[in-house]
Amino acid sequence: MRKSYPPSFKAKVALEAIKEQKTSAELTSQYQVHPGQIRNWKAAAQKGLIDLFSDKRKGKEQDKDGLISELYRQIGQQKVDLDWLKKNLDLPHRDKVSLIDKTNREISISHQAELLGISRSSIYYEPVVDEYDLLLMCMIDEQYTRMPFYGSRKMKAILNKNGHPVNRKHVQRLMRQMGLEAIYPKPHLSRPGANHPIYPYLLRGLILTQPDQVWAADITYIRLQRGWLYLVAIMDWFSRYVLSWETSITLETDFCLTALEKAFQFSSPGIFNTDQGSQFTSVSFTDMLKGKEVSISMDGRGRAMDNIFTERLWRSLKYEEVYIRDYQCVSEGRQGIDHYFNFYNHERPHQSLNYQTPEEVYFQRAA
Repeated sequence: MRKSYPPSFKAKVALEAIKEQKTSAELTSQYQVHPGQIRNWKAAAQKGLIDLFSDKRKGKEQDKDGLISELYRQIGQQKVDLDWLKKNLDLPHRDKVSLIDKTNREISISHQAELLGISRSSIYYEPVVDEYDLLLMCMIDEQYTRMPFYGSRKMKAILNKNGHPVNRKHVQRLMRQMGLEAIYPKPHLSRPGANHPIYPYLLRGLILTQPDQVWAADITYIRLQRGWLYLVAIMDWFSRYVLSWETSITLETDFCLTALEKAFQFSSPGIFNTDQGSQFTSVSFTDMLKGKEVSISMDGRGRAMDNIFTERLWRSLKYEEVYIRDYQCVSEGRQGIDHYFNFYNHERPHQSLNYQTPEEVYFQRAA
């Protein structure tokens, strides 16, 4: 049976997701809610916090405090009117669990559960993050960083060889959750989905001669001890300078828009290149580019070589920072990523740039 959640609960979870102090996996464990629901509630909250989750049940919510008070009065009686409870206690399961008073010595927890119409075991249920899935995702992430052309079949074979007998469907689900897709040409690549505009790839044969000629953006998965972050970065191709970056616990468009707004504080490019992900093909993202009169370029689907410099950035970030540090939480991950990109931009010399830093090359135009 599909669970029904009150607006107040949705608002609480959505605001926790917006604050992004915990990963999606941690919120799932804490609130016993599917990650997809958390993502949807977060998106709804961002569209309109004032009227957040207002619906036809608003009147019920307003009467809820009075109902709870009457419930406690009824439970406090020696003989409880069970018909009254069945008739009036029209609350979601979660709210019924919250009414259990574990400190009450007069009425046992078993009796309280019986009165509320819930099982005693559900009172003690503690949701857990699937630690095994997190382990598999870490292994897939490392293997994909080394071999981005490995699809679910080869990932399954590698995991099986390493003592993890998972099937292909399990691997496919985890890769989708991580936003990973094997790199190889696929048929019918030019077919756009419904309401999914695809732009041509404009960089083939292009010679880079100066900063702000081409910018590119991409999203990657950053593992944490309990969960993960999604990271988007915008890079100037000529200098390899990382103009902006943002993290999010869900794959929404908003954090990509924030990164783009920050990048535009530097300048604007002639061409902006991305993959065909829904975040970059969204109307809000492409309209922001069009507003700056930027030409939009998109990779051929499954062709990471079309965005090779960003792919190299991810490899450097993970081998030189993420895998070494082994972030424990969201705040630690953000701090580590901020530290690394500042190091990457200002201190790390690049052989392809004649051992200059990206900062030196990007800002040489002002010298």
